[in-house]
Amino acid sequence: MKKTLLAASVAALAFAAASAAPAGAQDKISACLITKTDTNPFFVKMKEGATAKAEELGIELKSFAGKIDGDHETQVAAIETCIADGAKGILLTASDTSSIVSSVQQARDAGILVIALDTPLDPIDAADATFATDNFKAGELIGQWAKAKLGADAENAKIGMLDLAVSQPTVGVLRDQGFLQGFGVDLGDPNKWGDETDPRVVGHDVTAGNEEGGRTAMENLLAQDPEINLVYTINEPAAAGAYEALKAIGREGDVTIVSVDGGCPGVQNVAEGVIGATSQQYPLLMASKGIEAIAAFAEDGTKPQPTEGKDFFDTGVSLVTDQPVDGVDSISVEEGTKLCWG
Repeated sequence: MKKTLLAASVAALAFAAASAAPAGAQDKISACLITKTDTNPFFVKMKEGATAKAEELGIELKSFAGKIDGDHETQVAAIETCIADGAKGILLTASDTSSIVSSVQQARDAGILVIALDTPLDPIDAADATFATDNFKAGELIGQWAKAKLGADAENAKIGMLDLAVSQPTVGVLRDQGFLQGFGVDLGDPNKWGDETDPRVVGHDVTAGNEEGGRTAMENLLAQDPEINLVYTINEPAAAGAYEALKAIGREGDVTIVSVDGGCPGVQNVAEGVIGATSQQYPLLMASKGIEAIAAFAEDGTKPQPTEGKDFFDTGVSLVTDQPVDGVDSISVEEGTKLCWG
């Protein structure tokens, strides 16, 4: 009888201990970071910022990434995993900003805070909040700089546009259209690229945001017009590829390339004359602020608010160049190097 009671007591204690462990685990706040890729230095720095802030605040962070920029299916699967895991918040840089909306809605319906990082969803209010660079302004700055740099020659410019993807994610559209407006090109529908009628625009091609894509896109546009003298690029890896294509035909010295990102390799390329100017954004800040927002939401349901006068939380942008022009605010390469990432 004593043995039976002892066994029952041990079993009861074991059951209580087993029950207590999951309860404690469930009390831990969990969050997900889903980026376009895990190789682009921009997203590497984003993950670094999210990870550091999550560790500081005691949040369990799980990270996911597409195989390549544009890998929509992997991002959908990641959202489904986060829902199943009971995540409190998701930080997302969407590859397909409209197709992902239904999956995002499923997460929000499950009580998960969804914050878009860098790339607004289409529509932007499909996410609870957006923490991003003002990508239109980023494009506008390099457009204004390029126009001033070319001076009187701007009226006869031949512009090659190296965009991101044929799906035209919002980040790509905003940068492209911002650049064109900054340069003085009349826009068609500002919600898409490729419909402008200004003869100075030779054409658009897509790069997938990487160096190989940049080189191929530049070669394609040069085949349309070998006298292109100004190149807009969606990011600095694409700019590096464009430069290699120009170098292969001996034109690297007489074509101006502008870009967006502000990663350390890109800023170094500005220093070396590969890129004339780049708009620097701050991915670490986007991600760390996103984790802070998830922590606040988990505590009392508070949702982040946008910057006054905008429909997103603006994490800032600066033009980096060692060739400043009148009327366009910029910082030097030395200053940009102190703030760069990657």
